[in-house]
Amino acid sequence: MADMDPSLNVLGTPLKPCSFEPRTGWYRDGCCNTDATDRGSHTVCCRVSARFLAFLRDRGNDLVTPAPHFEFPGLKPGDQWCVCAASWQQAHEQGVACPVVLEATHQKALEIVPLEALLEHADAAEA
Repeated sequence: MADMDPSLNVLGTPLKPCSFEPRTGWYRDGCCNTDATDRGSHTVCCRVSARFLAFLRDRGNDLVTPAPHFEFPGLKPGDQWCVCAASWQQAHEQGVACPVVLEATHQKALEIVPLEALLEHADAAEA
């Protein structure tokens, strides 16, 4: 892998973990860390909802079905996961975005998603 980008969140502070159960992240380190090889920009830490998961599945990104060969257990509503910034932005535009954990969302997401959209969907626990 390429050199990891600095571990900073969208608020400009050190990136906090997103999820260890299930273990998420491009690096599978529990954080939404990224690098130049992460073409999907898996940088938005969100608490997935059933509507959001269905939206992604309908676009060919099934995050519900387990994939043991990738050590992926499948997600259920309420799980936190580092999702692709563009996918989250599309969900936002369609009115089905799920809550975002700002302190665990990598600053690289801001290249795709406006901060205002993330703030609008900030997880209630952070607000």
